[in-house]
Amino acid sequence: MLGHEPLLKVSSVMRIVVAPQEFKGTLTAGQAAEAMAEGARPVIPDATIETTPLSDGGPGLLEAIQASRGGRIFETAVKDPLGRLIEARWLQLEDGTAVIESAEATGLTLLKEAERDPRIATTYGVGELIAAGLERDCERLIVGLGGSGTNDGGAGMAAALGVRFLDANGNDLPPGGSALAALERIDISGLDPRLAGTTVVAAADVSNPLCGPEGASLVYGPQKGASTAVAVELDAALFRYADVVERDLGVHVLTVPGAGAAGGLGAGLIAFAGAEVRPGFEVVAEAVGLRERLLGADLLLTGEGRLDAQTGYGKTVAGAARMAAECGARTLIIPGALAPGWEAVLEYADAVEPVAGSVLTAEEAMARPAETLSMTVERTLAVWWRMREVEAGGAAAAGAG
Repeated sequence: MLGHEPLLKVSSVMRIVVAPQEFKGTLTAGQAAEAMAEGARPVIPDATIETTPLSDGGPGLLEAIQASRGGRIFETAVKDPLGRLIEARWLQLEDGTAVIESAEATGLTLLKEAERDPRIATTYGVGELIAAGLERDCERLIVGLGGSGTNDGGAGMAAALGVRFLDANGNDLPPGGSALAALERIDISGLDPRLAGTTVVAAADVSNPLCGPEGASLVYGPQKGASTAVAVELDAALFRYADVVERDLGVHVLTVPGAGAAGGLGAGLIAFAGAEVRPGFEVVAEAVGLRERLLGADLLLTGEGRLDAQTGYGKTVAGAARMAAECGARTLIIPGALAPGWEAVLEYADAVEPVAGSVLTAEEAMARPAETLSMTVERTLAVWWRMREVEAGGAAAAGAG
């Protein structure tokens, strides 16, 4: 499926940057990158191929940043969404930055389907991961938001860092989003003072506000186990939370883009850690030096599990393709499958070829994800390479004439 035809960049040795995000449910971003590189090598054997896994701030954030930046992985005992002790990973980079993937402590995948209840699920474990970073004197934190099973506005995270959420009788509220409906006062006197000297960047996988029709509860609550009635209840509780945060702390979180990411964890990071919420792709692209890698590159190979209308709305694959175009590189996108609205990415891509399509069925693609991804890259790149040679030959002939 061919897109536009940008000007040919002539290079003695083809430089290819392979930068996919995860193929949800089948391949991590790192596994996808290796599979795509494997498919490219037989087509252009002398090419220089560089793999750079990406993330939107959700699951896979640690892997993506460590693949490019190195660093040391730590495991810390924290509470999961239901308060059970688990081991969660976080990454410390050589420059002292702590990279925290909130899904390690709050991930929906940590809960069995019958356990999913955003009314009581807590982000307390994320606060414990932040505390672990502070213990190692990290003065900059990148906190990835995405893939959570929680909807507590980050109140649990803040509680782990010393904040108290009190009802009308001065009692501490129990964990979870529903309890915030009874919030009367916030006491930050016990907030970890080390946060004051720490720069916190929240890498959000979505731009939703905290509350309302596009907010955390009504949009994402159902996939976390909330019925329609429960989602409405949680939305009202987060409205109350936002009101008290603004009254007691003087911080507005209600309508900030990305405040609703990870069940409102974005809002909590803004309110209690002074965080800047940014699109996850931008944060990861900066951390891994994607623009620097694309400068001088001839081709970007990227992809994700499903290409749809949301992909073109500032998501990772579209963001990478847009950056490649700015750097003068061409882009081939190899998604697992296509969904309505995917055509928007053709503004930046030369071609889009799904793994599951005219050659392979969805069942075949899912059964052998790495192999079928490699096969699709090899087939698509071979066609693109032949077209490139024809284009180059035509340009040479025109010049000779």
